[in-house]
Amino acid sequence: MAVSFCDKIFKSAKMTVNMKRLNDFFEKELWEIDVKSLSRFRAFLVRTLRLLYVAVLEFSEGQLVLRAMSLVYTTLLSLVPLLAVSFSVLKAFGVHNQLEPFLYNFLAPLGPKGNELTQKIIGFVENMKVGVLGSIGLAMLIYTVISLIQKIEDAFNYIWRIKRPRSFVRRFSDYMSVILIGPVLIFSAIGVTASIMSTTIMQKVLAVEPFGTAVYIAGKIIPYIFVCAAFTFVYIFVPNTKVRFKSALVGGLFAGVLWETTGRVFASFVVSSTKYAAIYSGFAILIMFMIWLYLSWLILLVGAEVSFHHQYPQFLNVKKEALTLSNRLKEKLALMIMFLIGYNYYHNSSPWRLNSLIDYLRLPVEPVQDMLVLLGKKGFILETADDPPAYLPARDIEKIELKDLLGSVRTAEEDSCSIEERFHSVSEVDRMIKRVDNAIGAALGKETLRDLVLSRKEGEKES
Repeated sequence: MAVSFCDKIFKSAKMTVNMKRLNDFFEKELWEIDVKSLSRFRAFLVRTLRLLYVAVLEFSEGQLVLRAMSLVYTTLLSLVPLLAVSFSVLKAFGVHNQLEPFLYNFLAPLGPKGNELTQKIIGFVENMKVGVLGSIGLAMLIYTVISLIQKIEDAFNYIWRIKRPRSFVRRFSDYMSVILIGPVLIFSAIGVTASIMSTTIMQKVLAVEPFGTAVYIAGKIIPYIFVCAAFTFVYIFVPNTKVRFKSALVGGLFAGVLWETTGRVFASFVVSSTKYAAIYSGFAILIMFMIWLYLSWLILLVGAEVSFHHQYPQFLNVKKEALTLSNRLKEKLALMIMFLIGYNYYHNSSPWRLNSLIDYLRLPVEPVQDMLVLLGKKGFILETADDPPAYLPARDIEKIELKDLLGSVRTAEEDSCSIEERFHSVSEVDRMIKRVDNAIGAALGKETLRDLVLSRKEGEKES
């Protein structure tokens, strides 16, 4: 008995040591590895582990969980109107019959109850006749649909650290184009594929090996491909920023495989959870539906996090720290951004955009974006109407004085009503601050942004 007890203690201590080593590896050792000194495969493995670990940390922090819960609530309100609009458009093109199997595939993890829920939702959709709603009813229907996509965009903009959403006009045009055209293209492609597969020639080809086996294997893989492609499209289209295709594809593959795998696990859970039906009775199907919606939205948001960190690997860190620039660095950042924008403008080069500035400056999104907003409010730069917007000087660069630029940055956080009036002033300090301001003004004189741009000699290398 004593030996057995000692063995249990020894095993427990050994397990604790192993867990501590594993924790130290993911929190410290993994981030100290010099990726540049490794082979391609090992560097890929290290980057993948870092990406997955940060994705798990983002999930554990709770913000994505809260946003997924919010999207579940919005989905419950918007699902029938969204399907009604899509059904009306699909019916005009004669492919509306594909909507039911598509919805059933989404609810397949719910088991037999998924088919029952699909029939009920389709019944609601068929009873909602868009033509008899009237102008106000139709407007409310479209607003409900757009509000769902707006919620999704807000969640994605949070993940991508984008503070400026799409304008109302862009939201309406972009969202409606996806809602009206997207389902037609998707279901038309599905219909064409089904028609080709059912032809006599195709059936004869399938009877010949190894084509039959290859098509069978492809049939198992194609659902993953379609889901990953759908996630990739969402990651490119929804955020109000330029997302690289490769980064969106990485997030789409991660989320797509995770979604399909989770669906199979959830289906097994539903089959074995007979007690829930006994406890919740008729509400069990609704509860299971809400849980599956929640998991789907959560997977979508985690995949967006993977896409973001893949596009900006320089900001991938085990500790999510907010970058706060000192006043000196804010002044430096303002000068650098104005120099880059003014330099390209003066030399007729391609204008800078947010992503290109982030890549060049090697800074996170927030400080660069905040500085661009500040420079725009102070009248130093303008945004173009492009998507995403480019940045140009608001006026001729020889009329932008550097002392005015620095002064705007130094006083950016002061209230319109001077805060100096709210606390007691010390004359000695006031005189010293005035000398500093005069010294800065004297040092810069009438030097303009054009003078700063021309100070770079032709062919001079950047430091």
